[in-house]
Amino acid sequence: MSTLRFYSIKKSMSHSPINIEEKEKRSDLFGKNVFNESAMRQHLSKDAYKGVMSAIEHGTKIDRNIADQVASSMKDWALSKGVTHYTHWFQPLTGITAEKHDAFFETIGGGMSVEKFGGDQLVQQEPDASSFPSGGIRNTFEARGYTAWDPTSPAFIYGTTLCIPTIFVAYTGEALDYKTPLLRALHAVDDAATAVCKYFDKNVKKVSSSLGWEQEYFLIDKALASSRPDITLTGRTLLGHSSAKGQQLDDHYFGSIPNRALNFMRDLEKECMLLGIPVKTRHNEVAPNQFELAPIFEEANLAVDHNSLLMDIMGRVASRHNFKVLLHEKPFAGVNGSGKHNNWSLSTDTGINLLGPGKTPMSNLQFLTFFINTIKAVNDYEDLLRAAIASASNDHRLGANEAPPAIISVFIGEQLTKVLEELEGVTSGKLSPEEKTDLKLNVVGKIPDVLLDNTDRNRTSPFAFTGNKFEFRAVGSLANCGNPMTVLNTIVAKQLKDFKVEVDALIDKKGLKKDEAVFNVLREYIKASKNILFEGNGYSDAWAVEAKKRGLSNNKTTPEALKARISKKAISLFEEMNVMSKVETQARYEIEIEEYIMHIQIEGRVLGDIARNHVVPTAVKYQNVLIKNVKGLKDIFEEKYHSVSQEQINLIEEISSHIEAINFNVTKMTNERKKANAIVDIEKKAHAYCSNVKPLFDDIRYHCDKLELLVDDEIWPLTKYRELLFTR
Repeated sequence: MSTLRFYSIKKSMSHSPINIEEKEKRSDLFGKNVFNESAMRQHLSKDAYKGVMSAIEHGTKIDRNIADQVASSMKDWALSKGVTHYTHWFQPLTGITAEKHDAFFETIGGGMSVEKFGGDQLVQQEPDASSFPSGGIRNTFEARGYTAWDPTSPAFIYGTTLCIPTIFVAYTGEALDYKTPLLRALHAVDDAATAVCKYFDKNVKKVSSSLGWEQEYFLIDKALASSRPDITLTGRTLLGHSSAKGQQLDDHYFGSIPNRALNFMRDLEKECMLLGIPVKTRHNEVAPNQFELAPIFEEANLAVDHNSLLMDIMGRVASRHNFKVLLHEKPFAGVNGSGKHNNWSLSTDTGINLLGPGKTPMSNLQFLTFFINTIKAVNDYEDLLRAAIASASNDHRLGANEAPPAIISVFIGEQLTKVLEELEGVTSGKLSPEEKTDLKLNVVGKIPDVLLDNTDRNRTSPFAFTGNKFEFRAVGSLANCGNPMTVLNTIVAKQLKDFKVEVDALIDKKGLKKDEAVFNVLREYIKASKNILFEGNGYSDAWAVEAKKRGLSNNKTTPEALKARISKKAISLFEEMNVMSKVETQARYEIEIEEYIMHIQIEGRVLGDIARNHVVPTAVKYQNVLIKNVKGLKDIFEEKYHSVSQEQINLIEEISSHIEAINFNVTKMTNERKKANAIVDIEKKAHAYCSNVKPLFDDIRYHCDKLELLVDDEIWPLTKYRELLFTR
């Protein structure tokens, strides 16, 4: 083991563990640092409270008077907790959160000062937007952008700063963030779903989209992670031979959580409680040093904010415990990567989960309506859903035997498949009394019992029904949930809107009863959506062949997948549902394709540097030791030295061949990168990086990893997998 690696491991093991004592109940801690409904009741006037709640529940505007009252109360509340600054907290298209802190402190002349925070500062700010990605919406010299308060996501205190969740838009009004399109999509699905709900319950006035994310991550010793340039600069290991022991024994999955990791989790969960993030579940994941955290379901906008906040908190808390959190989808080759399963459903203001069956045929027909419409939406826009989870990092994970494949399909289980088959046989047009009875009692009425037995899961399915929700399993661990949630809610909103038009037409023009009209439309949707349903092994080659026959897309790389974002169909969808304009849709494509290029470009540069400046010199150094050894053997054994030194000579030749291959491929990769950089068309440039640059990573890695097995462990410069994954 090299001196550097030994020192790093010794240093990491010498840190005194931080023991987290929990003296307060979680329920007492929850939301203490959040200006939530409880805090507003306590600190706001009656009128101000009503104004904010009306904005949250009905989307009404908050007038200036109310905004001033809210700002004043929010400031007093924050100052009572030791806060000194405030910030508009937003989610630009960089994939991370952003903030600019301003002090409450202001001078008023005469050597005097006050703490000031008014409605103007609460409602809107103007951060410099020039360096945030805009996808061509604006020029670099046009720096003006606006953040605007989102009252549906409560302000919170982090450290000594009051953070106010906001949207972020350009001077010309286009969205420059993840939140703005998400809010529009949630409004669209609310309108469409509420209209459909009125077929079953006239009292429904609002439908909310709910989200429960599951965050997977790796915890790596901070000192060891810092010794790896690839982890530091790219978030993953670009080379490194697999450890003799990895995850083969499945002994980490759901095992006893190591004490050091458990202390990190306790600290993290305490921070989450204070910030109102309802984390509930923690456990070991499959790979060594891999873990998962999951919350209680929340309204989708708030859940997205909480996940974005969590990813930031995780890094800060990890640092306190001398850990580094790796959120990359595939930080280590040969072991499972990390995902962020998005569990999605719709619920009414009357307390009904629309994807959960009820106790009556009518409630079950409502369940079937939303269940089948969701399947139809995925069937019609499967390529757009694939685009929503596309990234350079997630490409490594999808289909890699621990994650769903790049082919989007829906798993519903054997029992529900039978239910749909029976519904497909419903007679077209009016139903006889016998048919109605048979449907309601023998098909629809039995759905709750069916779901009780339908507990199996298909881990290879990208989009699976899991009892009372759909689980979008293909989302990557590093992703902002706002992107896939915007697409999913938009396509479901569009589908429900179309469904209502068709049902109303059958009622008004054909004279069918409401139930008959609903059954007739659902039957046609079942027939039209058969291609997206798949119950088998998504990893099999046979499925790839079958999916192609069905006309399903299989976009294995991000450049291929992202094309769906700017198709006429996608642009029309987002415009019709008032989620994104054509300019905003095209801008997101530009940003995401450029981000892909930059990720591959950075990884190529880092890999070339490590290979030539770390691996090759170390291999040469060890070669010289072997050469010296061979010369010594010649001096001692003279004529016999050939027989006693042949193994060393073979090793010298083998090392030389790997060095030659590394230098050849690094040079080739550099040249291909230069060629790609010269391409003006951004789409062609992305394909050049994908097809000509990225494949060389594997060739370079292969020879570097072979050298790792040949070169003396004492002088190998990089911390090895066995140390990264098994140092706890």
